[in-house]
Amino acid sequence: MAERRKAFPTAEELRIWRNFIETTEALHSELSSRLHTESSLSPGDYAVLLALREAEGRRLRPSELAARIGWERSRLSHQMGRMERRGLIRREECDTDSRGAEVVLTPQGADAFRNASLPHLRAVRELFVTPLTTDQLAAAEAIATALRTRLKVSRDT
Repeated sequence: MAERRKAFPTAEELRIWRNFIETTEALHSELSSRLHTESSLSPGDYAVLLALREAEGRRLRPSELAARIGWERSRLSHQMGRMERRGLIRREECDTDSRGAEVVLTPQGADAFRNASLPHLRAVRELFVTPLTTDQLAAAEAIATALRTRLKVSRDT
């Protein structure tokens, strides 16, 4: 019986888990809504544009882009199609490998990212940073790091 208790979360642990999940979902939903309202970008658009903005030459191979934002290639492919139709990105043949392609940030995509960033960063400050103390922010970082470390270990095994 004691072994079974160790296998499942306690009522208190489940309460904390639900609170954590519901809060992160509400935070994500509010940030997504504001991002779309203020810039017409989705969180997926923003993630792709951010990765390309930070990349050398503002270009990446699709596999590297997918890895940087933590997506499956099929999800990225659909997202890139939507973004390409809107002129935010384009695909070009890779200079170093004629069999491959690179995803390139367009001037229109760079403008969209730049215009979205200030309101988005203000919302992050308002909804996430400001309500927390310095110690709580440090604890949030430690929690996120511990969970990511565990998830990477779980995927590798």
